[in-house]
Amino acid sequence: MSELLVENAHTVLTMDDTRRELRDADVLIRGGVIVEVESGLETAGRVINAEGCVVTPGLVNTHHHLYQTLTRAVPGGQDALLFGWLQTLYPIWSRFGPEEMFVSAQVGLAELALSGCTMTSDHLYLYPNGSTLDDTVAAANEIGLRFHPTRGAMSIGESDGGLPPDSLVEKERAILEDSIRVIDRFHDPKAGAMVRVGLAPCSPFSVSRELMRDAALLARDKGVMLHTHLAENEEDIAYSLEKFGCRPGQYAEDLGWVGDDVWHAHCVKLDSAEINLFARTRTGVAHCPCSNCRLGSGIAPVRAMRDAGVRVGLGVDGSASNDSGNLISEARQALLLQRVARGADAMSAREALEIATRGGAQVLGRGGECGQLRQGFRADIAIWDVTGVECAGSWDPAALLLAGPTRVRDLIVEGREIVRDGRFCKFDLEDAVRQQNRLARNLADSL
Repeated sequence: MSELLVENAHTVLTMDDTRRELRDADVLIRGGVIVEVESGLETAGRVINAEGCVVTPGLVNTHHHLYQTLTRAVPGGQDALLFGWLQTLYPIWSRFGPEEMFVSAQVGLAELALSGCTMTSDHLYLYPNGSTLDDTVAAANEIGLRFHPTRGAMSIGESDGGLPPDSLVEKERAILEDSIRVIDRFHDPKAGAMVRVGLAPCSPFSVSRELMRDAALLARDKGVMLHTHLAENEEDIAYSLEKFGCRPGQYAEDLGWVGDDVWHAHCVKLDSAEINLFARTRTGVAHCPCSNCRLGSGIAPVRAMRDAGVRVGLGVDGSASNDSGNLISEARQALLLQRVARGADAMSAREALEIATRGGAQVLGRGGECGQLRQGFRADIAIWDVTGVECAGSWDPAALLLAGPTRVRDLIVEGREIVRDGRFCKFDLEDAVRQQNRLARNLADSL
């Protein structure tokens, strides 16, 4: 069984239960699993010299729309609130096909990897012109990240009072049938799984109450997780009160959408009762600070959530509303927003990094095997060079979110090197970017 040794790290931030930080330390990997984290380790296998580097668990992204990487900074949507932004982008997304889905996912996953991400979810809720979830799974296989795709859906179009155009919605029976297909084909429940599938009706304003309930029943029958958008902004709250006669948290609870197998994106407008509900039921939250800022949605009450015991991870959200997919930058933004809202002592750099690593792993149901550097955990590791100009003069290089690089030097997933010295080991990023820009030009010219 092959071994890999990361040696001589300036600091190893384990994020284990005691939050150990080791100086001049090594990480020994065997068969995709961490064997030991100590100093003075040896191997007959490959050695990665991490001198002058901080080593962390790989970051975990709990909410993304990878297809949107093809529609960054679209005019007309740059200065809109959520609903107006969606109405600008829907007609463009309706022109996508399998190639657009695949290439956009490749580029989005590559961007995540370079920012230190080793595991990501994806929320794909529209399937125009023959697109399927298979397109994004194929992209993740090429990049090499641990992947949690979710079979999203929209079933209520404009003619039925919903937000999306009718051309982008599906029949609910077809949604449930394809959900069964992708779970049976791709979902791997075993330890160390590289692909796990979830079910993710898009939002309360684009699917019916019946589909939300049926998706929850199907997910629990199949043993997979549930995901959706919730309480994203004031428009979202107003819609819930008008259409359902209750707040989003109550709506979710009524339909079985709380529990440790559920995580909700955004949750910017959760009130104290909803926070307590999520804490009590161990329901997870994907916090998306940059997107929330970009769309003017507000500052999520992450400090209150954490203090109440809610599981919180980070999400970059789609690149049409971020417009970046850099997860280490997202962690810094989370830190800064909580300080803006609550004061300079509201969140430390290390706590924000914890949310980005072990926090995200817990939200995705992988807290027992990912998100920490400790014996028996999967070897998902980010190596950050702290000898560059970003860290020059830093008294605490381990405080990466205060003074540190925003791109990894090396990235390891399941013991396999994905990025080495800042470049992909196998994937041709330059070619993918050329394809992406060609597709974006074609879309713009077609409008």
